[in-house]
Amino acid sequence: MSDLNDEVSAHEPTAFELVGGEARVRELIDRFYDLMDLEADFAGIRALHPASLDGSRDKLFWFLCGWLGGPDHYISRFGHPRLRARHLPFAIASSERDQWLRCMAWAMEDIGLAEPLRERLLGSFFETADWMRNRNG
Repeated sequence: MSDLNDEVSAHEPTAFELVGGEARVRELIDRFYDLMDLEADFAGIRALHPASLDGSRDKLFWFLCGWLGGPDHYISRFGHPRLRARHLPFAIASSERDQWLRCMAWAMEDIGLAEPLRERLLGSFFETADWMRNRNG
């Protein structure tokens, strides 16, 4: 039988913990949407969003907290994310996927996430973003 210290030392931190919890996830999301709003390189994905990004900021924050292994804020509000179904109305091809990934990579670097964590997250983000594609190209 293992003791509590063995269990605690065996705990692998979640990505949510490695990022730094809710405050850091909010910082990441805010920087992501600030970049999307400011940088011409992201005009394609910006055009897919409403004029005000407030709702988008909240939804991605709520989703990302749970996706990273933290609190399931999104699920408690809306149920299962059904990501692909929710994104089907938007034309998403490789260009939009790549813009989203570049914007997120830039935001992660700007808020100072360590490179190994950024690489790990970017790999996971790629898998999800690639799955969101619903148009050729």
